[in-house]
Amino acid sequence: MSRTVTVEVGLGDRAYDILIGPGLLGRAGETVSSRLPGARVAIVTDENVAASHLETLKSGLESGGVAVAATVTLPAGEKTKSFGHLQEVVDAVLGAKLERRDAVVALGGGVIGDLAGFAAGIVRRGMDFVQVPTSLLAQVDSSVGGKTGINSARGKNLIGVFHQPKLVLADSSVLDTLPIREFRAGYAELAKYGLIDRPAFFAWLEKNWQEVFDGGDARIEAIAEACRAKADVVARDEFETGDRALLNLGHTFGHALEAATAYDGARLVHGEGVSIGMVLAHRFSARLNLASQDDAARVEAHLKAVGLPTRVADIPGELPGPEKLFDYITQDKKVSRGALTFILTRGIGQSFIARDVPASEVVAFLRDSLE
Repeated sequence: MSRTVTVEVGLGDRAYDILIGPGLLGRAGETVSSRLPGARVAIVTDENVAASHLETLKSGLESGGVAVAATVTLPAGEKTKSFGHLQEVVDAVLGAKLERRDAVVALGGGVIGDLAGFAAGIVRRGMDFVQVPTSLLAQVDSSVGGKTGINSARGKNLIGVFHQPKLVLADSSVLDTLPIREFRAGYAELAKYGLIDRPAFFAWLEKNWQEVFDGGDARIEAIAEACRAKADVVARDEFETGDRALLNLGHTFGHALEAATAYDGARLVHGEGVSIGMVLAHRFSARLNLASQDDAARVEAHLKAVGLPTRVADIPGELPGPEKLFDYITQDKKVSRGALTFILTRGIGQSFIARDVPASEVVAFLRDSLE
């Protein structure tokens, strides 16, 4: 059996561990009870994940002495991050008479983690919360750092709170049941960490990406390295007032593309939007003479090699024009007091926060990108 790796998110008395390795669902009870003694839990999941992993987690919790007081199974997909489903989770937690020191357990991908975490953050003014991410994207990104929320018709993740989990259980073996499209989408977030400030990690992924897809120790090490990268940033800037914004590399363009497709997962899932967005960020940086076209081409070549979309034209169906896409960008929460903030780059692993990016440059670039 492959090893289990522990990565700590250092937040003082709110520090918590990310455990990464196979078989963690079946041992969840002993792990949770050692950190949250006496806690009862409500599990929040979606229909797809429930079919594969809910019983394993429930038996793993109960055999370790953790009582499962409620289970909420929601529809799969980005549209689940809504007020209606948030209310459903809140009602179930209250109906089970869970208390503040009990816990909400999110079993699923980023959608479930964001929604369940938001519910935990607002019920009884804040309950304990455990992330059990079942997608690669959630294991390396959304389950770590305490960002929770739901979507609005005006944009993605505009309603939410920062609410840190008490524990993250990233069971690498559950990724074996993940559809290849979802695994690829999560891989985009893995690559992101190399592109932000770990060029050696990006180079390692270029050489070893097939082994990451195949599983085993390479997969565990890639997830752990991504979690270390994110944990370092979160420890420095928990509430995204500075460096944490670097984690949004590719996301401003990507979120605009997701909004433009009305969050239709058949057309575009989050990690695919991030993949296209990272290529756009590197190409935009090259257009502004901040970075070389060679680096933009290298990023695109790698993401394309693993099977990810890299161009706006790769998105099926009609898209709005550049002005409307720009409107979506200005709704994104990376806009501060009306000034456009982008994560741009001076090369592989040299990302930085660019403020006051001229709107005219963005619109012109979008116009060229849509051709």
